[in-house]
Amino acid sequence: MDLLGSILKSMDKPPTTSDKQKELMKKQREEYQKRQKVEAEKLKLFREKVEETINKFLQDDNAKDYKFTTMDQLHRSIVHDVAEVANVWAYSFGQEGVDRHIMIFKREHAPSEDQLNTLRKGEEWNEEVAKRLKEERARKAREEAEYAKSKKQKDDFVPNSYYKDKYQHLIGKEAALEAARKTEANSSYGCVPSKNKKDQRSIEQTLADIRAKKRKLEMNNETSSDKSTK
Repeated sequence: MDLLGSILKSMDKPPTTSDKQKELMKKQREEYQKRQKVEAEKLKLFREKVEETINKFLQDDNAKDYKFTTMDQLHRSIVHDVAEVANVWAYSFGQEGVDRHIMIFKREHAPSEDQLNTLRKGEEWNEEVAKRLKEERARKAREEAEYAKSKKQKDDFVPNSYYKDKYQHLIGKEAALEAARKTEANSSYGCVPSKNKKDQRSIEQTLADIRAKKRKLEMNNETSSDKSTK
């Protein structure tokens, strides 16, 4: 017990926060809160300035769009929020950390896709650019229409001469017509007239013809045998 007591007494006690340290920590906390308050006040003033700018923009009948200066993401979020409340279009353009900025547009002067694409490329938008892009779209539309028309004409092509007339100067008109009739395609027999392939005889007539051919063949064989015997 005495040994344990001596060990505990020999151990260092945990450091205690001095009044000076407490005062320093309190001062730092107050400075932080003060900076936060100052930043909040700056953002409030910035929002009020943005609201004033957008109100003037809406009251100007000649204004169609307005470009804000380059700003960071926090300030851009405030501009977007005010623009949404004011019911105007707001788009961000440019590279982050370099020249990222916001442009707003009145609802009745909403930007076209050509204008947005041009601004996203970092290029200037003006009447000359709009005219050039409009002409390019019109030219492309004409080319597509001409291509579709040409394709349709090709699909609907009808030869201006019939194949029966092709050989008239060689074999005559009547012969050409007769040859064409004989070689007209048939779904069942190809290019041979079906009447040439269809047997018109009855079954009885067919059997009688077969028997007659058989008797004739036998008689020819008997005649041949008699001649060879003599």
